[in-house]
Formats: sequence, structure tokens, C-alpha cells
Amino acid sequence: MDVAEPTWGLVEPSLLERIVVVSPHFDDAVLGAAHVLGTYPGSTVVTALAGEPPAYPEVPSRWDADGGFGPGDDVVAARRKEDRAAMASLDAVPVWLEFPDHQYLAKADRPVPTEVAPVLGQAIDEAGATSVFLPMGIANPDHVLTHDAGLLARATRTGAGRPAWFCYEDHGYKHIPGLLAWRVATLFKSGIWPTPAIVPIEPDMARKRTAIDCYRSQLAPLEREHALAERLAANVPEQYWRLDPPPVGWEGLTSLV
Repeated sequence: MDVAEPTWGLVEPSLLERIVVVSPHFDDAVLGAAHVLGTYPGSTVVTALAGEPPAYPEVPSRWDADGGFGPGDDVVAARRKEDRAAMASLDAVPVWLEFPDHQYLAKADRPVPTEVAPVLGQAIDEAGATSVFLPMGIANPDHVLTHDAGLLARATRTGAGRPAWFCYEDHGYKHIPGLLAWRVATLFKSGIWPTPAIVPIEPDMARKRTAIDCYRSQLAPLEREHALAERLAANVPEQYWRLDPPPVGWEGLTSLV
């Protein structure tokens, strides 16, 4: 095992020509991968849970109420408008899948990865992706769903001419004790080795904050549940993980975990 290999983590520039960032909700791609989007204009953001629900609850959820919504308000329409503004600020292209957020559905009616994966895969194909950035998918059911659906799409899009696959860390949730480590271990044991990638970016916190501020209805609940101001003030770095099989001859390490 040559630990001195100098090329580990480097990303070939050609893989970053057409980037797709997959976002569980409207704000997640900006929170977790804004520097990628700002560095590579024309990237596509596919939001998985961007659909109108069959009906809104009579009493808005606490998240929606904190965002200023009341009974009868069309939350998704308002958040799509916010998303357009955020994407424009980063020169990114929004694509919305028609699956509703889990908070609007009974558990039995929520989409599952096998339903989302084909639609997500089609969006990735239509964008001509050379690389795809998925959320790590932790804590929130919609994040887990999006991650799992992304892995299913990945399973049929490997080999020559297929995109490179990465994960970005879910803002806020990645600080919950143990959960990011659990996801890394789960991927590792499955034979998909997550490795921190050296993705060339030009960090611009002012631009990231401008994009985040476009999600006006999300700011109050993000502050309450995820200490948004403190995280932004601390300039918590974005980290991207390459998803690849283990190097030849290293497969046995998986069994040691």
C-alpha cells in the first residue's frame, strides 16, 4: 500500500465540466455546496422533494410557520420563487422533481428510493452530467431518501463515459454526533469508499450568504434548528467526498470494520 501516492484525491478537470448537485430540499445544495456552484457557472441543481403536495395540513408545520406561512398558503410556490433567485445568484440552473416533502405526507404515502431513482437519473442524464454531487443523506428522512435514490441511479451509471460521483456534507446535520461517521462507515462497508476529494473551488462566503438569504422563508427555522448565523460566521468549510470502489488489492480492508 503506497501511502505516499501523490495523486490521491485529485479530480480531473474534465469531470467538472458539467456538474449536477442533487438537493433534497430547495436550500440544501446552497447550504452544502455553494462554493462548487459558484466556481462552476452553469451547473444544474436537481431538487428531489420540490413537488406540490396533494394538500397542505390545516395547521402548518412548525418549520413552515416559522417561515411565515399560514393556513392556505402555497408554500412550494413561494419556495420555488426563492430557489429561482438563489440559483440565479450562483449562475446555476434549477430542476425540480415532483415529489413532495415528507412533512406533507403520511408515512405510507411518502416516496421511496426506487420511485425517485429513475426520475432523478433521467434528470442527471438530461443535464449531461460529468459529475454528480449527492448529499451524504443523514438525519432527515428526505436527505436519506435522496442519498439512497442517488446511489441507485449511480449503480446503473458507472464505467467509461459515466459521471464521477461525489457526496457533499449536509449542512447542520453533519454536526450531529456520530451521524457523518456512520454514513462514511456505511458507504465504506458497502464497497463504495468515500474519500475526501480535492475539488478546485473559489470559496466566496459573501456570495454564499447572498444565495442563502434568497431562501427568506427558511432563514428563521434554519436559525432555530441549525444555528445558521454561528455556522456562517465560523465559515465552516464545505467538504466533498469522492465515491469510488476501493483501489485494487485494498478490498480486504472493508472486512476489518
